[in-house]
Parts: sequence; C-alpha cells; structure tokens
Amino acid sequence: MVALLSGGHLLVEDVPGVGKTLLAKALARSVGASFRRVQATPDLLPADLTGVPVFHPETAVWEFRPGPLFANVVLVDEVNRATPRTQSALLEAMEERQVTVDGETRSLPAPFFLIATQNPFEHAGTFPLPDGQRDRFAVVVRLGHPARAAERELLLGTGGVDALDELEPVTDAAGLSTAIAAVRDVHCEPAVADYVVDVAAATRDHPEVSFGASPRASLALLHAAKAHAAVAGRAFVTPDDVQAVAAPVLAHRLAFVGGPDIEAGTALVLSLVDALPVPRG
Repeated sequence: MVALLSGGHLLVEDVPGVGKTLLAKALARSVGASFRRVQATPDLLPADLTGVPVFHPETAVWEFRPGPLFANVVLVDEVNRATPRTQSALLEAMEERQVTVDGETRSLPAPFFLIATQNPFEHAGTFPLPDGQRDRFAVVVRLGHPARAAERELLLGTGGVDALDELEPVTDAAGLSTAIAAVRDVHCEPAVADYVVDVAAATRDHPEVSFGASPRASLALLHAAKAHAAVAGRAFVTPDDVQAVAAPVLAHRLAFVGGPDIEAGTALVLSLVDALPVPRG
C-alpha cells in the first residue's frame, strides 16, 4: 500500500510458491483500473512489453499496437527470468511513464503502477537486475511463509486463489490518482527532510558500501514516509514514518563489494537508523 500510494513501483522478492503473484493480483484487483500481466521468460523481447507497429497491407498504414505496459497496473512476473535486454525496456516506463518505439514517444496511462516479482538471484535461469533497474523500484518486500492459520485457510479453500474471486475494487484509476496526489501534499517539516537526507548520506559514507542511496532513493524514502503517514491517518510525516519504511526503500539499492545483498542491506539500514539522532519538536 505504501508503494502504491507513494507513486512508486513495487518489487516482491522471495522463493517460489509463497504467494508473490497472488499478492500482486489481489492488489491489482482492488483497484478498478486496467490491468495486464506479463510472464517473464528468457525469450521475452522488449517489443513484447512496449508494443510494435503493425503494417496493414490493405490500407498501407502502420498502426501501433500497444504492449502490456499500456495499463494502469502492470504485473511482471519473475522479472529476473527475462534477459537484461528485455529488463532495460522497463527503465523508461518506470521512471518517465512513457515508452519510445521507432523514435516515437508515447505516454503511459496515469496512474502507472508496476509490480514485479522475482526469485532469489541464486536460482537457476535468473538474470540479476542491473543497478539502475533496482533503483527504480520504490519498495522491495519479502513475504516469507504464511502463518499457520493462513496456510490452513489456503488448504481449506477459504484463502489463496479461491479467495481472489471474492475481491471487489475499492477505487478506480481516478480515485487512485487523487490519493497519490493527496499523499504528496502530506506535510513534511524541514527537520524531517534533513533526517531523510541524513539516513541516505549515512549509507553513502559507510565503509562496507560501494555506493549508497541515490538522490532518487532519498525522494522515494520521503514519498514512502508520507504514504505511511497517510495510511496511519495523519496529514504530517514524522521520523517514525521514515524509520518504518527505511529498510524496504533503501536496502535493495545498496551495493556491497560482493554485489547487492538485500539481507545485509536491511541489517545495515536498520543499524544506521538506530544510530542516527532523531529530530524532536
């Protein structure tokens, strides 16, 4: 919800079979807007995402046929099974809300929310996301295994895929756009903005980190903190909101000597948040 209301994009990383795709479908179904799903595979091409111009012999006219990215909510399932070439087709869409095909730029629908799922990097047949791709995801979460009661509901048919059909939309595309705009208007004191900068800067100065949080990450952290405050029913953001979302927003963006490591990044961000002075007032 924080990722959705912050106007960013969401990456769900975990082992197969814990409900990543189901979570994405449930979130998409709760928004009464256009939805498309893409199953990433090694033979998926960039044009399979962006769309292609099609020639009609009878009219001698090229007509652009939009790809699945032209929807309000897009699910890219197992994104790291696609090759880096195909993954790069998402960069412009995620950052600029547009795609360029054959030299012509086309805007994507508003709002545009991309949910991607991926298996851990060590699984066979996966291609690690490049740094620029990871940095475009506002929030990365891991589900873990469900609680015993939830797994029992899954077995008895009162949860899981069977329960998905019972979901009804709670808003539409226009309502979601209004909510995202309202989140951006959540008040932030300069001292809290300074705190966000301090958290991001601490990741850049840490000796174990090759490169830390970018300015884009700082902005994503503030937007996520505002969304967290809005979900809590407040019209202002506090340091507690920043602390609550710091790890899901920053951990996947940190590069260590051996490469990206979300678990190490999470531990590092949490330790930095604990050590930094918190503004009072």
